[in-house]
Amino acid sequence: MDNRTNRFTPTEGSERIEALDVVRGFALIGICIMNVEYFNRAIADMGGIPAKFTGVDFIISYITQYFVTGKFWTIFSLLFGMGFAVMLTRADRAGRSFLVPYLRRICALAVFGACHHIFIWSGDILFSYAVSATGLLIVLFGRPKYIATAIVLLLLVGFAPKGAVMAGLVSEKSAPDLGVFLGMAGSLAFFSVIAWWLRGEQRIRKLNMPVIALVLLVIGGLTTIAAIGAWFMPQLPRPLRFSLPVFGVALTLIGYLTAKFHDQKSGRPWRLGAGLYIFAFTVMTGVGAMRYMVPEKPVAQATATAQLSEKEAKAAKAKAERKAEMAKRLKEREEDIKKEVKVSTTGSYSEHLALRAKHFAENAPGEMGFAPIVVGMFLLGYWFVRNGIMENTRAHLPLFRKLAMFGLPLGIGLGLLGSAIAMYPVPGSDGADGMQLAVGMLMLGNLPACLGYVSLVILMLHSSSVFSKIRVLAPFGRMALTNYLTQSLVGAFYYFGWCFGHFGASRAHQMAYVACLIVLQIAFSHFWLARFRYGPMEWLWRAITYWTIPRMALDKPSPVPLTVGGA
Repeated sequence: MDNRTNRFTPTEGSERIEALDVVRGFALIGICIMNVEYFNRAIADMGGIPAKFTGVDFIISYITQYFVTGKFWTIFSLLFGMGFAVMLTRADRAGRSFLVPYLRRICALAVFGACHHIFIWSGDILFSYAVSATGLLIVLFGRPKYIATAIVLLLLVGFAPKGAVMAGLVSEKSAPDLGVFLGMAGSLAFFSVIAWWLRGEQRIRKLNMPVIALVLLVIGGLTTIAAIGAWFMPQLPRPLRFSLPVFGVALTLIGYLTAKFHDQKSGRPWRLGAGLYIFAFTVMTGVGAMRYMVPEKPVAQATATAQLSEKEAKAAKAKAERKAEMAKRLKEREEDIKKEVKVSTTGSYSEHLALRAKHFAENAPGEMGFAPIVVGMFLLGYWFVRNGIMENTRAHLPLFRKLAMFGLPLGIGLGLLGSAIAMYPVPGSDGADGMQLAVGMLMLGNLPACLGYVSLVILMLHSSSVFSKIRVLAPFGRMALTNYLTQSLVGAFYYFGWCFGHFGASRAHQMAYVACLIVLQIAFSHFWLARFRYGPMEWLWRAITYWTIPRMALDKPSPVPLTVGGA
């Protein structure tokens, strides 16, 4: 805080937390390894190892898929929550509100993300973080009356076209589709529920139980009862029949754990953060497991001598409709992949721009659906800082040892087990069902693996061996935004057809490219921060956040960057 102006100023080098910048630099390497594949492969084709890969390409893809993919965007999400908490902690210590600066920070990030997606590359995550950061503000600080008002207004806007059609004011064809507002209302309602879980203190005295716990138990019980009924209705879609029991059991378990542990207020952020992430992918894994282990029974076919019963006919019709819908989606996906590959290999920059702008317009409204998972990671990072763990990592080395010891084997092991299911399915099982189970296990394992990787880096940082040299990544991580965007800019120039045209390079070629780029970026980061306080994009972001012009040049250039690492 600047005592002369009584307002906040950007973090100086001496105020930073070294461990955060080192972890951030480590995460940037993983992000580059993960992203480079999608400068050589359609974004629409994201996920899995292409069947055509063999030899070195297959080995690199396999290692990337199960040791890198999913582990590093979760680390970045964790770090984002830590940065949020550092800024909030500084505001608390200074006795000032941080809401307005943070809203400017979110808006700037959203603009950076949108420009990154449209003008450079469609794999952007900055816009997702901006949307999720808004959700985090609602969870931590949202007031019920304002949230309720916003939900009502969004519902009114979303249903307005249907009301106009019913009133005969417009035709159904000419009515605008404002369903995105209904989705926003649903997401806002969800955030209000998790805000209640985090901050609500209402209790039922007779039961000695938090109200939110009772609500979860009731919903979980009713869902389980509905699941039992749905099990005897084979005409219902298999995903619905298998989702209901998983949802019911999961909600009941969450209700029980809430009743038991909700009173421990200091632990709520990490429990909620981990719970949001684990709930989403436990449901995915559970449904995949049920579909994988309970094969779909063949539907009876009509013959000349026997007619299908009404029940069998409905089941056959429903199955045919689902199959037709799936075939339609697969065909649309294949067309999207072909179009993206064509534009990436032979298209002009204007064609790239048009395609990416279309992707952004289609994908941006759906970011609220992904936000709860990201908010869960933000809350975990928030808890690590607010409890003083990241400000004094040396004092918490036993915690980091446990997280590394158990997190890495569990997280990576779940992914590898899933890979065995995907690559060697049980005879007679549905390949799609097995893939859902495998992906669910991979995603579920990303959380413990992420925490394990972060812990491993911190243990290396504090070791007395050569591993402590990992602090060389601190300047690289301190310029994370600049380096992240630079990776995309260089990748776009190097791989896309409108410039050097190396799209479709082998995985071995891609890893050589990553190694060269990372070494150059680390060297440049050291060079830059020996002369300047911030990276170029970090300077711009701070200028917008604090609405001031931060000092850029160091008073006296140094041959070695400052010891750094924080918000």
